[in-house]
Amino acid sequence: MIQTQFRASSWHVKRCLPPFYVCPLLLCFAASGQQKASPTSPYGQTVTQTGTRIELTVDHTDPAKKASDPILEFENVTVRLRFTDSVSGSPVTGASPAAWIDPRQGDEKTTQEQCVGKVKRFAEGSTFSRTTLDLTSYYVVILNADATLTVVDPRFGYGDTRLLAMVSLDAPGEDWVLSADGKRLFVSEPGANEVVAVDTAAWKVVATASAIPRAARSVLQPDEGYLWIAYNGDDGNSGVAVVNPRDLKTVARIPTGHGYHYMAFSADSSLAFVTNPDDGTVSVIDVRKLAKIKDVAVGARPTWITYSDLAKAAYVANAGDGSVVAIDGQTQAVRARMNAAPGLGQIRFAPGGRFALVVNPVNDLIYVIDASSNRIVQQGKLDKGPNQIAFTNKQAYVRHKGSDTVLMIALDSLGTPGAQISVADFSGGRRAPGDMSLSTPADGIVQASGESGVLVANPGDKSVYYYMEGMAAAVGSFSDYGREPRAVLSVDRNLLERAPGIYETTATLPAAGSYDFSLLLDRPQIVSCFDLPIAPDPALAKFKPPKLKIESHIEPSATVGKPARLSFRLTFEDTGKADTEMKDLLILMAGPAWQRREVATSGGDGVYYVDFTVPTPGSYTVFASSDSAALVPSRYGTVQVSARPK
Repeated sequence: MIQTQFRASSWHVKRCLPPFYVCPLLLCFAASGQQKASPTSPYGQTVTQTGTRIELTVDHTDPAKKASDPILEFENVTVRLRFTDSVSGSPVTGASPAAWIDPRQGDEKTTQEQCVGKVKRFAEGSTFSRTTLDLTSYYVVILNADATLTVVDPRFGYGDTRLLAMVSLDAPGEDWVLSADGKRLFVSEPGANEVVAVDTAAWKVVATASAIPRAARSVLQPDEGYLWIAYNGDDGNSGVAVVNPRDLKTVARIPTGHGYHYMAFSADSSLAFVTNPDDGTVSVIDVRKLAKIKDVAVGARPTWITYSDLAKAAYVANAGDGSVVAIDGQTQAVRARMNAAPGLGQIRFAPGGRFALVVNPVNDLIYVIDASSNRIVQQGKLDKGPNQIAFTNKQAYVRHKGSDTVLMIALDSLGTPGAQISVADFSGGRRAPGDMSLSTPADGIVQASGESGVLVANPGDKSVYYYMEGMAAAVGSFSDYGREPRAVLSVDRNLLERAPGIYETTATLPAAGSYDFSLLLDRPQIVSCFDLPIAPDPALAKFKPPKLKIESHIEPSATVGKPARLSFRLTFEDTGKADTEMKDLLILMAGPAWQRREVATSGGDGVYYVDFTVPTPGSYTVFASSDSAALVPSRYGTVQVSARPK
């Protein structure tokens, strides 16, 4: 359960769009033009504001559907915005659009004044401004110890989180990699000898690459032309499989050496480097020819490997003899050898490609390598069993197997020979986050999308924690529903620029109805609300609960410290009869530093109530929701409850 609400959208919007709050409305919002339909998409509208032409399209992701087919409730779609200068036609690049989909209030079209109010409320990101669909958000995906992936919305209302999907696999996942556009997640399953592609709009397995013996490490080369999967069969058949990421067909199998392989690629995707720990070599592969060039002898038990585009070299950590070897990217020869100590683990370059960090789980040290001089310039003592490194733009994070401590290293402290490394730490949970029942090379610490913070998977706690950068304690956490989280991913749902002036994301539409697509653009400053009708899906009609009407009966005021009653009466819209069978009407009340959630008690004749006692004077906001009746809190508004002091 989340202990503190995630507020990613408000941080993102406030950081990108501060002028929205200070400019006069007449400067921010010019009169909009007529909305015009697009003939090439199931939904398309165009408006012009402040000299900018805005084209919104919503397209089916299902290739079997036609453009003439309407967009349906719960359908997976691609949302695309194109911004161009209305005079020159040039694209508006480098913008940070924010958008929300929310039900329209009544049958009338949303006015510009109402639109401004909506967008301002959404952009502020308060607890009670939750929208039906937020396109400034991100999802958290968890690689579990069992054969599942957990997908959650970590900002779902009022101190809780919403389970979006549970993806079933044929065997526990070993490693994964997300495509750059966030639309596909590739997961290797050594127990099933396969790699699967998961569609991140539908959260379903859509393709499988089979017959890959004990498929393990999975990497997309930088240009994403191929997906590479390391394999190591029991019969000695060992190497890498090269797979087309679009259809998951295997295009090549390249035998290398033996052992558990790690891979690195040159920045231009022309070369692949594959470690062979049992042979003490690194295989260099020509990606264009899909053929091995040579095996480079590097030392005893090479494991992790990384590439620096700045140095134009691959760097491999040898666990057996404790050396770090640089392989020249042009000559494929050993350029340098740096001696540390046996037991080396992961090696990883900090942003920029100059300084690499290497951990040693055996002697609990960390080493800093300067690729400009190919020397170990710094080292520091860590807690027990450091086994993974992660980066943000300002910090390195080191996870441990034998300690709950996560170490933070300031990147600006790296590089001065012999200087002390600037460190801080925080507890990654009650148990050591690096200790798990089934190991994985996938990241257990990642930066949250659009955030100055990280997500930390803690297998022992069966939880994922959220830490703001520089904070010594978690500001949020959520349970993995009893499962063991071994790795974590942040999947962006923001509108990202995929081509000049074109911003795109994928989404799953809400239930049928009339919605506003509310848009806020930072540069130039624009607010606009598009009418977005979502049609009912006939195939789902028989499964839908009947619509309900909610009448609230609220104490007009309450006295601090004294019991009061809050009640609702539920009736069916089509018949007017009372709903007397509701079992999961959840009432939430929240106010100044206080919050309470409780399932309402039936009082007969469709009336449901909760008794409450408010702790301090102030304004308390009330919501009602029900999963079984498809009641969404944001659809039914709020009721303000005041509290008088004694």
